[in-house]
Amino acid sequence: MDTGAARRPIVDMDAYEVTLRSRMDPTASIMRSINARARNAQARVIFAEGDDPRVLRAAVQYQRSGFGKALVVGRESDIKSKLETSGLGDAVSELEIVNAANTGALDEYKDFLYARLQRKGSDQQDVHKLAARDRHVFASLMLAHGHGDGLVTGATRKSAHVLELINHVFDADAEHGAVGVTALMHKGRIVLIADTLVHEWPNQYDLATIAERSADVARHLGLEPRVAFVSFSTFGYPRSERAEKMHMAPTVLEQRGVDFEFEGEMTVDVALNPVAQQGYPFQRLTGPANILVVPARHSASISVKLMQEMGGATVIGPILSGVDKSIQICSSTSTANDILNMAVLAACKVG
Repeated sequence: MDTGAARRPIVDMDAYEVTLRSRMDPTASIMRSINARARNAQARVIFAEGDDPRVLRAAVQYQRSGFGKALVVGRESDIKSKLETSGLGDAVSELEIVNAANTGALDEYKDFLYARLQRKGSDQQDVHKLAARDRHVFASLMLAHGHGDGLVTGATRKSAHVLELINHVFDADAEHGAVGVTALMHKGRIVLIADTLVHEWPNQYDLATIAERSADVARHLGLEPRVAFVSFSTFGYPRSERAEKMHMAPTVLEQRGVDFEFEGEMTVDVALNPVAQQGYPFQRLTGPANILVVPARHSASISVKLMQEMGGATVIGPILSGVDKSIQICSSTSTANDILNMAVLAACKVG
C-alpha cells in the first residue's frame, strides 16, 4: 500500500498474500485446497515403511500439521532410534506404531489372505510370512480391513515390486482397471501423464480407461479435464501401426459417452500449445490439454523423468487410481515432503 501498487486498502494482509500467490502460481492454490480437504477429513493414514527416516519425518509432519492420525508400521525400538537420530525423539509418543506382534488382527489378516492366494500357489506358511513379515502386505491388510483410511508406501522399494505385493491384497492391476497418474507442476501449470505405473502396453480400450481414471484424478485436484491422446503423429499423419491405437482411443470414449473433453491422436506440442492447436480448427479441445495419455508405460516414465531432471518440474505421483481403497505409491527417490504430499492425497482419496 505504501508504494501505491494497491489501489484499495488491504484489510486482511494474509488473505491478500494467499490470493496473490495463487495468481502467480495456480498450482499453489491446488495444493492448498488439497491440504484443507485433508485437515477436514482427519484420515488415519498408514505409513508402511517405518524403518525409513524420510517416512518417519513425513508421518510426524502429517500428524503435527493437523491432517489426521499417522499409523506407522515397524518395530517400536527401531522407530524410536531413527526418530531420535533425526532429532524427533519426542514424537515417539505421538505416533501409533503397528506391527504383526502388537496387532490383534493377524489371524483375521491371514485368513483373508489365504482365501485370496490359496489357488495361486501359496500355502498357509507362505501366507503367514507375507502377512507377518512383509510390511507392504501387512499395511495393505490393515487398509483392507478398515484399520486405516489410506496407505502410503513405495519409498524403499521399486514401485513395480510394491504394486505386485499390494496385489496380494487388492486388485490393483490392469485387468481390473487400475491406473497410475503422475502430476507434473511446472511454471504455474499442472499436467497429468498416464499410465505411469500399471499398463505396460495398453490397447485402445485400455487407453480409454486410462483417460477416464485420469479425468477422475484431475477433478479431485480441482481441474476440468482436457485429455489428449499423444503420439508422434497428428490426426492420422504420418500413418503408423504403432499410432493406430492412439487414433482409435477417442472413438472408444465417444462410444462410452464420457463427460469431459478429449482429442487425438496428436503430438505433444499440439496438445499443449494453443498456437499449434489453431492449425487444426476441427479439434475439440477448448484449450491446452491438462491430461496426456501416452502410448505405453515406458514412454510415460521417460516423459516424467525428463521433465523432472531437465525441466525442473515438481512431480507428484504416480497417483494410483481405480482401486477400492486409497493407496499411494511413492518413488524410491522421494523426499520426506514428497511422501507427505502423497499421504495428503491418500487422506483426500485422490484417485
